[in-house]
Amino acid sequence: MGNAPATRGNDIDVELEQEQQRTDPRIRHASAVARLMGQREDLNGVHALADIVAEGLRWTA
Repeated sequence: MGNAPATRGNDIDVELEQEQQRTDPRIRHASAVARLMGQREDLNGVHALADIVAEGLRWTA
């Protein structure tokens, strides 16, 4: 019983972080770029910034 509030608090923290990730346009954009680069390998090398974002996300996954 003593762990229930801490667990619920952790769940709320995770939910808040996930909500922030969904609403933060930088995170949404980076995720969309990485998804697109994964689906369309012909785009690799076309735009340097997109390549950097996609590679950076792969390293952090």
